[in-house]
Amino acid sequence: MGLTSNKILGLAVLLAVLLFVGTIWLWPRLARHSWKAITGRVGLLIATQLAIFASVGLAANQAFGFYATWADLFGQETAPGLVVDHDPAKGAGPVKVVDTQTVNVPGGSRPVTGGQIQKIEVSGAQSKIASPAYVYLPPEYFQPQYKNRKFPAAVALTGYPGTAEALIKGLHYPQTAHKQAADGKMQPMIVIMMRPTVAPPRDTECVDIPGGPQTETFFADDLPRAVSDHYRVGVKPENWGIIGDSTGGYCALKLAIHHPGTYAAGVGLSAYYKAPIDVTTGDLFHGDKDLQKRADLMWYLDHMPPPKTSLLVTSSKKGEDNYQDTQRFIGKVKAPTRVSSITLDSGGHNFNTWRREIPASLEWMSSRLSAD
Repeated sequence: MGLTSNKILGLAVLLAVLLFVGTIWLWPRLARHSWKAITGRVGLLIATQLAIFASVGLAANQAFGFYATWADLFGQETAPGLVVDHDPAKGAGPVKVVDTQTVNVPGGSRPVTGGQIQKIEVSGAQSKIASPAYVYLPPEYFQPQYKNRKFPAAVALTGYPGTAEALIKGLHYPQTAHKQAADGKMQPMIVIMMRPTVAPPRDTECVDIPGGPQTETFFADDLPRAVSDHYRVGVKPENWGIIGDSTGGYCALKLAIHHPGTYAAGVGLSAYYKAPIDVTTGDLFHGDKDLQKRADLMWYLDHMPPPKTSLLVTSSKKGEDNYQDTQRFIGKVKAPTRVSSITLDSGGHNFNTWRREIPASLEWMSSRLSAD
């Protein structure tokens, strides 16, 4: 059973309850001063606490999507992504659909009313990176009257080390996009859901690492091109937006700023503005000072020509560490770049906060994108 399986969580909770009840039941029998009784009491306490810790950890992982598999949890995911070359003569392409699932909305069993989520594998021709993703297709995509229409698309990124599944189960991007469009608050939009960690377990911060993973190239060039070739999505910058939380928010802002010819809008939910260097990233720049400066969005806004793109940043007056930096970032933006913000009175660096911000963020993005 997988790490995110409900059966695993249920078994862990059941074990914790049984151990708790067993501890209460057996405690009087172990209330002696013999070494066997003491060992038994200590063993029951440790086993019960471990079971409770495992239950809480599994529930938190399901809610926030930190790790997708056991190998991911224990750091065994060390192999880089593999690129599969496809022969155009055989009709293959850079996007391969490997699974489909329904959307958890009323009428979701039928694509024409609920839309559909497709699990895909994307191969990057330029970056040589291959990565899984989930694609939400709105109901209109399957309706006959829209058969010749192209749709705007938004790339949605998790934080690090999050999972793409968390964007569906935890942050509810498909359900939110469906409801916002059904309520007339945004146009129908395709959402490509991924984690920015396309070379696990390394946190590449969406940087083209010298001699390493070309993550920025993958998101700026390969992904939009591959999706547009496979789905009915335009290739102009006004057809594309990008949104993310935490690390994904930094990536979204950076990609919109660095590549306005690809993304007309970028949203950073609780984003930071400079790529960190730590044990998860390793050496991102290999002594390349220019590359390091470009990855600092504050420096970029001060020293480079302002890009023609739209940005939305979010923070909270209480509970977020990025509030002051976000205010500084807003102050540095110059025309033709446009900037908007969402500022909550309070909210932490967590899914609950981002779920409060995503509906307005998607509505904002929809107003800045066009279908064709």
